[in-house]
Order: sequence, then structure tokens, then C-alpha cells
Amino acid sequence: MRKSLMRSLLLSAIVASQFATFAAADNLSYATPESVGMSSDRLSRIAPVLQQYVDSGELVGVVSMIARRGEIVHFDEYGVLNKDTGEAVAKDSIFRIYSMTKPITTLAVMKLYEEGRLQLTDPVERYLPAFRNVRVAGAGGALVAPDRPMTVQMLMTHTSGLTYGVFGDTLVDRQYRDAGVMSSPDNTTFIERLGSIPLQFQPGTRFHYSVSTDVLGALVEAVSGQTLGDYFSQHIFSPLQMTDTSFQVPAEKLPRFGTNHTFNPTSGQLEVSDRPSASNFVNRQTFESGGGGLLSTAEDYMRFSQMLLNGGELDGQRIIGSKTLEYMTQNHLGGIFGTAGQHDPAELPGFARGTGFGLGFAVVEDPTAAGGISSQGEYYWGGAAGTIFWVDPEEELTGIVMIQHMNVRVPLRATFKALTYGAITD
Repeated sequence: MRKSLMRSLLLSAIVASQFATFAAADNLSYATPESVGMSSDRLSRIAPVLQQYVDSGELVGVVSMIARRGEIVHFDEYGVLNKDTGEAVAKDSIFRIYSMTKPITTLAVMKLYEEGRLQLTDPVERYLPAFRNVRVAGAGGALVAPDRPMTVQMLMTHTSGLTYGVFGDTLVDRQYRDAGVMSSPDNTTFIERLGSIPLQFQPGTRFHYSVSTDVLGALVEAVSGQTLGDYFSQHIFSPLQMTDTSFQVPAEKLPRFGTNHTFNPTSGQLEVSDRPSASNFVNRQTFESGGGGLLSTAEDYMRFSQMLLNGGELDGQRIIGSKTLEYMTQNHLGGIFGTAGQHDPAELPGFARGTGFGLGFAVVEDPTAAGGISSQGEYYWGGAAGTIFWVDPEEELTGIVMIQHMNVRVPLRATFKALTYGAITD
């Protein structure tokens, strides 16, 4: 008993010492796991599992972070930031977060909604006239008129009828690629190109992951009169002190930005697919993408996630109303489709059963169907390079993992969640 107590005190002291290093540098709050109903001993299981992924070559570099009840209880790094140089990853390394941009863009639109500057039921063409004469691809390639207008809410829920142009090979997908939609130099050109291409589906008839959130980014610019980056900086990043989140890596932060990787099935290896010196995130060649253009750190995204968990506020800065956030994190698919509204997993691999989609987030409705520990009302999303986050209001918990790997082949999110929830003791 005495040995067990001494071990627990020693672990707590080590954790407190580790976190004290960072507490002086920012406004995040750190505590021992035991003070928020978690076990230091059980959280220590995380390191060997993630390190093994690195040692086996399945991952290159990882930063992981967990907070409960507003207190950081786990923050660690494993592996390398730059596979070319072998430079170690650090807690403040900068990552391509790709589609983890989507919740931020959706929140920006909801801020404009709160200000009375738009309605969720408004036709998109009211703000982006390029969609005024849009048609829908029908049977045999015929073009037909939309049965209903594409609305702002449909953009937020990926029920707009748009597609991505990269995940399929329909006639519409090919037109996206031929028009260079995703390589547009700015949001104005992006919308002009997109507005000339038919919708793949009738608006409001099915969930289909798409450039919808990129269109929301253009809508923010049209309504606010600011560039998307300026709007984010003024209304979200600066108030939340997200000092390392942006669409470009500044020159002085370039050493903190690493290589991205893609799994090569022929060699069985992770190969470098984007180097800092040649990256569009350093040498911007495309627009400020509301669907996938941001870079961030684990700490910055934790500040955003904690604000969400707090009901829209962090460190005295109110970003969004609590009722607005409650509305965003409900399943909206049932309301649009008039059915149960849960997502078909065949539509998007990794989008688990038992989930619906809110405004910018997947939302867990039935934890028993999800195939792993979850809570009802949990919401989450991830990025193409393997970054993940989730917010669990029931457990007052947030989790983040940052990596840089396209086509991740390990069950990282499921494993990290199991390790996290296994450490809850109350």
C-alpha cells in the first residue's frame, strides 16, 4: 500500500514538473491527472504505444494531447518532424491540419449568423451569384434545374450537391479537375470556376463530402468584406491566442514545419510527399481554403477545442454563443432528409456508424454502434494527413493527435481514444 502511494506521488510530481515548463509560456492550464479523475499510471500507457508506431516505421512523428475539465493531463511528442533531416518533432511543431480547418470555417459563418448578417436557410446564390444559374447533372449527362436552392445549412452539412473532384471519376469530378477548381489562386476564382460546373446531386438529398466548406470560406469573405485569413485572425485566432495557426508558414517559423508523407504500397514505406522548402504552405500557390488550408499546432488546436467544450468561451474571450454551439453539435441530417439521418459509412470511410453530422462536425448519436468507446453527443473531425481531434462534453474531455501522413494505415484515432478513456477513474 505504502509503495503504491509513493509511486503515485512520484508520478504526479513528474507530471507536474513536466507541465510546469509550459504553463509559464501560455494560458493553458495544467494539472495532475488524479486531480481531474484520471490515472497517471494509465496515461503512461500512451507513450509506448505511440512510440512503437514510430519505431516500426508506421508513423514518423506524433504529438498527442489530452485535457479534462479544462486541465491538460497529457502532452507528449514522439519521432521526427523532418524525415529528410531526422530533426525531432517538438510540442510546438507546426502541422498541416487540412480538414480540421472545416470546423473553424463553419464557426466563422455561425458568428456572422449570430450577428444577423445571414440566415442558414438563405440560398447560397444570394451571397455568391456564380451559383445563380447552376444546374444538376441528371441521367445520361442531361442538365436539369435544381429542385430546391442550395442553402447555407446544406453547405455546412455536406448536403449541397457539390463534390470534391478528387475522390471519384464521374463526369462532374472530371470537370472539377479540368477546371483546376482546387488549384484556384483565390476564393473569387475558385467560386467562378465552381459555379460553371453542374452539381453532382440535387441539393438536400444526400450527404456527400465535398468542397462545401471551401464555399463557406468564400461566403465569409463575401459577407464580411475581409479575406478569410484576416477574418480568422481578427475574430478567432487573436482572441484565442492561437498564434501559430494560419494559412502560411512565416519564414521565422519554418524550422518548426516538417515533411508530409504518403504510404507507398509497393515499397511498404512512408515516403516524403511534401517538403517544407517546396510546400504550397510556404510558397502559397492556391487560395485560402476554408475546407483544408490551415496549419496549426497541438496547443493552438487545443485552445480552439477547449473553447468549444467551454460552450464558446476561453480565458474570458467569448467566441460564439453557447446556444449556437449547442445547435451546431446536433445531428442536422435528420432535419434535412426527414429521416433518422445517420450517415452511411460507405459514403466516407472512417465516418463511424452511429454518427450523424452537425454544422462542421461529425456527431456521435449511438456510442454502441461506433465500434469503440465514445459518449453520446461527442463531436469530432480529422484531417487528410492523419490529424484528429474530438470533444466529449459528457466527460468534459478533449483529445488531439497531430501527425503528417496521408493514407494512414494504423487505427490511430481508435487506439488513442481507448488509451485515453481507459485512464478515466471516476
